[in-house]
Amino acid sequence: MSEGLLPLKTRGLCFAVREKQIIDQIDLTISGNDITVILGPNGAGKSVLLRLLHGFLEPSAGQVKWGGRDIDEDLRKRQVLVFQRPVMMRRSVADNIRFVLSLRRFSDRQERLEKALDLAGLKAQANQPAPRLSGGEQQRLAIAQAMVLDPEVVILDEPSSNLDPGATMAIERLIEVAQNEGKKIILVTHDLGQAKRVGNEIIFMHRGRIVEQGSCDNFFTDPKTPEAGAYLDGALLV
Repeated sequence: MSEGLLPLKTRGLCFAVREKQIIDQIDLTISGNDITVILGPNGAGKSVLLRLLHGFLEPSAGQVKWGGRDIDEDLRKRQVLVFQRPVMMRRSVADNIRFVLSLRRFSDRQERLEKALDLAGLKAQANQPAPRLSGGEQQRLAIAQAMVLDPEVVILDEPSSNLDPGATMAIERLIEVAQNEGKKIILVTHDLGQAKRVGNEIIFMHRGRIVEQGSCDNFFTDPKTPEAGAYLDGALLV
């Protein structure tokens, strides 16, 4: 049996573009099977951090360790990143799922296909072109595709951005299903209500750094830093 992916640790993690420091000396530890929510103002570096954790981007300096190991192809297969705007092939919903499943050596692809359609609530749209789905339906499809690959960790970058309340609740139900299946969830969101509803741990970022990390309850009732307090009060952080 392979060792678990957690804890996830970064040490001295940096990422710069044209000498602009986007991620600045981040030392971070994420563990447990709960839901870790990453909050922060626009430009804080949240999405870039997710890409570094997943291995989609190479750091300028520092390291990312999953269960004490460097990121390699095996580790990438055991954790998935769902982008804010999922890319759908110009094929049917079912064919989009089949394509993702074809990337792994599953012997039960038909069963996994049916599970993904069920999770996404898209059985009736299985033969419909995926690009014609609504934004909420496309996001549900992307998360369901990720889940049927049996990852240990699901990383979500603003999965309910610009969605209406009904679509947002549907996404949150999928997140709950994933957690109940024992998957670790790392979620970036700008929705404070969503963070309160689903989060167990909060990581707060500002200017490419981790400013605060702690339990969801403590963060919202007793923030420890001026930046976090100002953010919760609705102040514009720059």
